[in-house]
Amino acid sequence: MRIGITCYPTYGGSGAVATELGLELARRGHEVHFISYASPFRLRGFEERVSFHEVVTADYPLFEHAPYALSLAVKQHEVALRENLDLMHVHYAIPHATTAWLAKQMMDQVRDLKVVTTLHGTDITLVGKDPSYFTITKFSIEQSDRVTAVSQYLRDETYRTFGCVGCEVTVIPNFISTADYHPAPDGKTCALAPAGHKLLVHVSNFRPVKRVTDVVRIFAGVRQAMAATLVLVGDGPERDAAEAEVDRLGLKRNVRFLGKVENVADILRGAHLFLLPSNTESFGLAALEAMACGVPVVASNLGGIPEVVVNGETGHLAPVGDVAQMTERAVALLKDPDAHARMRARAIARAREFSAERVVPLYEQLYQDVLRD
Repeated sequence: MRIGITCYPTYGGSGAVATELGLELARRGHEVHFISYASPFRLRGFEERVSFHEVVTADYPLFEHAPYALSLAVKQHEVALRENLDLMHVHYAIPHATTAWLAKQMMDQVRDLKVVTTLHGTDITLVGKDPSYFTITKFSIEQSDRVTAVSQYLRDETYRTFGCVGCEVTVIPNFISTADYHPAPDGKTCALAPAGHKLLVHVSNFRPVKRVTDVVRIFAGVRQAMAATLVLVGDGPERDAAEAEVDRLGLKRNVRFLGKVENVADILRGAHLFLLPSNTESFGLAALEAMACGVPVVASNLGGIPEVVVNGETGHLAPVGDVAQMTERAVALLKDPDAHARMRARAIARAREFSAERVVPLYEQLYQDVLRD
């Protein structure tokens, strides 16, 4: 198949999954064309059967804000024509599902360009439900030829928020490549903490929803009970607040801010615990990646996280904002080597249920179904 993929190229779950999906599809013999304003952050170097097409917006004095959505629709149409695409798979509803519908209309006299839309979370729970975008989000979802969501939670939220008359939302979960995310085979890991320290890790885009200051507060409680180091990977608007909290609690010597890192798997493989105390997560891809590397998770008990992290088996879940309970469970686990070993083994086994080998064929089947319509 010839497949176009549009996603946000920046750090985040939707862009990561879209890019990894494209790469896996190419390895399976399909031709993949990424269309966005920049090369996706996980698209590194040359890959056979993978191409990138950059969207360039016009710089015109009349436009206070360059109309990227229109430029994207033009580029999707252009690539679909030139590369004879079978379908366009767009990730994150706004504006990608809308622009794909426009490209489909421009293709109407040539052929029926199929549009598959994958919903990832805030495109439904935050951006899409905003009155500024609600009706066009609902329209774009309903006009897609197929719609998928990354979790049962997100599918239910989509129906609850938009209704989506005549639109069936199929759940296809996020996935990981077991070739990239796996425990250290020889036991050797990155030296990110002094000998004898427990290493706690958090990875995110540092948006308010991630509650990064809660990460610091949980670590402060753990630090009172044992020697430990916290590593925070990523960057975003809440980094300054997190750094201020570290200073306020006197933890500067034991906390490392690494910023954006290409290969987080190397960092995860050396961790003892992963912290994800978010306000909401439609799936929790970062938690899945940690589990695949053999790292138990302490996270919020909401959204799609319970569909990934099995409470008491692969990690511990607690109410949002309950720093005391998350701290208590983190300390208890880190103090019990046998319980930690059992949870580590179960986390690895659970993560394998979300391997690319299991999930990508679900997308291939979906594509085949929509092309048969």
